[in-house]
Amino acid sequence: MVLELHVWGPAFSLPSIDAQCLATIAYLSLTVPKDQWVLVASSDPSVSPTCELPALKDDKTWVSRFRNIVDYLRQYSNGDWDLDQSLTGLEKADNIAFSAFLESRAQSLLDLSLYVTSQNYYNCTSPSYGAILQWPNQWILPPQIHTAAKARTEHLGLSSLDLEAIEEQRKRDHSAAVAAGQVPKNLIPRPRDSVSSLLGKNSQQNQFKLEALMAELFEPLEEILGGKQYFLHTSEAGLTSLDCLALGYLSLALVPEVPNSWLRDAMRSKAPQVTEYTERQRKEIFGVVEIDHALLPDGAKDSSSILPWQMPQRARLATLGSTLLNTIADSTPIWKDIRSHTRMKEVIEESESLSDAEKQHLSDFIRSRKLDVWLSVGSVVGGIAAFIGYMALTPSKRRQHNTFAHEDEDENAVEYDDEIPAQPLQALDFLAGLE
Repeated sequence: MVLELHVWGPAFSLPSIDAQCLATIAYLSLTVPKDQWVLVASSDPSVSPTCELPALKDDKTWVSRFRNIVDYLRQYSNGDWDLDQSLTGLEKADNIAFSAFLESRAQSLLDLSLYVTSQNYYNCTSPSYGAILQWPNQWILPPQIHTAAKARTEHLGLSSLDLEAIEEQRKRDHSAAVAAGQVPKNLIPRPRDSVSSLLGKNSQQNQFKLEALMAELFEPLEEILGGKQYFLHTSEAGLTSLDCLALGYLSLALVPEVPNSWLRDAMRSKAPQVTEYTERQRKEIFGVVEIDHALLPDGAKDSSSILPWQMPQRARLATLGSTLLNTIADSTPIWKDIRSHTRMKEVIEESESLSDAEKQHLSDFIRSRKLDVWLSVGSVVGGIAAFIGYMALTPSKRRQHNTFAHEDEDENAVEYDDEIPAQPLQALDFLAGLE
């Protein structure tokens, strides 16, 4: 049975636009014989039951994420397809620690470079997604990925890279000023800023933040490599899963030709050894990559490609309908909350890192949140039912109800009028009464 590796499609002369997918492609290229696996640029997370890419398919079994796929291949091959089998106990600990460090630091920088930096996203990243996605995903998935990347980096305080958000905030401020009559509309300036000018405006604060983030990644990696050929070993057989993971993240930092290449420039200046390492491994493992290799029928047969590409299948009508339905569901407030709670419950139940007590506590919390949602639904439905019930009354009953209401108002008015004198009491009459 041939293994199928489903990934996000090629971009920037790389076999995938996603770092985890690149790392997984590198790992399979180094471990699995070429005739025993195929590479499918499906670019559709819904092909996997977990709705995640990369995803490895073995008959009816699906495995997602780089580390899970590495573990599955080791078990599947009885240890033959394991790049880490020669590592000592200390080296395995270093492998895990360095991998976690790389993922946490590099992902934030890639988010800032390819998604949060508006000029890079709209000029390069978004068109790259449009080239590999089928309808309607090409209109649905890029905004979702863009929003998720902005949310992941919001705590870093570097929103000034997002020129679109700044422009929207400026428009809101100007509109509020015009509405309040503070500034004539025709006198409102509309400056266009670049990333460099924005970074300069905030008195070096944002520049210092970016420099610190890049130094936290590249300087330790330069020290770990330390003149070696690979991150943990020096020999030809020294490639490990850490090298694959590093290649995935560092390739997306170095290779893309983007308008604002602050990340690539910092990598070249701060980590020249890491830069040379990334260029060498990219050429040896990925080779020449073109989008036609992945998406066209004859592209996989191109002799210039060293990867076992297989053309992805066209989306079926049922798949398109499911995609649209899920998009609508995730955009509907109450329905979205219910689906989110259901997914959270499934993740908790499948998690192996949580104890039974922790699973029970989290499940109770989700159950209470779900109950709150259903109570809100019940309140809304009850209000709507009451309104419809009133509107469903026959016209004669509504007129009768209104007539009774008017008669009650007239009786009250008559009783009130009897208590008030017909003529107001005059001052002279009052004095005469005193005499």
